[in-house]
Amino acid sequence: MRAMAGALGVNARRKMRLVVATPTKIEFDEDVESIIAPAYDGYLGVLPGHVPLITMLRTGVLTVKSGRGRIEFAVSEGYMEVTPGKVIVLAEAVEMAEEIDVERALEAKRRAEELLSKSTEHIDYVATRAALERALNRLKVARQKGPKDESGPPLHEPRD
Repeated sequence: MRAMAGALGVNARRKMRLVVATPTKIEFDEDVESIIAPAYDGYLGVLPGHVPLITMLRTGVLTVKSGRGRIEFAVSEGYMEVTPGKVIVLAEAVEMAEEIDVERALEAKRRAEELLSKSTEHIDYVATRAALERALNRLKVARQKGPKDESGPPLHEPRD
């Protein structure tokens, strides 16, 4: 089978390198088996050997399957570059589930909802709506704290 994959030009590796970075630091740098990313037009699945591409990411859940199980990150807008053996995610903000301060996220959600309920004359609606979306995303990921084992939902079913 590997000889056939090699003959077809398919990457027979069962893992790929994933680097997840923000403007200030590298948040994650490990070999992984698969990735589901919140691309601009919907969730995008990536396996080792994927065709090269670059895509915009929207605020959402980045789901990774690794030797540690399923790991979820809250990501806020960015870009993803995919090559057959490596994926780089550059995002404005990235938080693993166990790193999310739930109280802070709830407060950000409350503030954004309060601003949106008022007159739009004095607020930047787009920025406030984006802040609400980020807070809701962080809360969704925080509910999933820690790596998941394979008994959880299949990786190919992203949760919105």
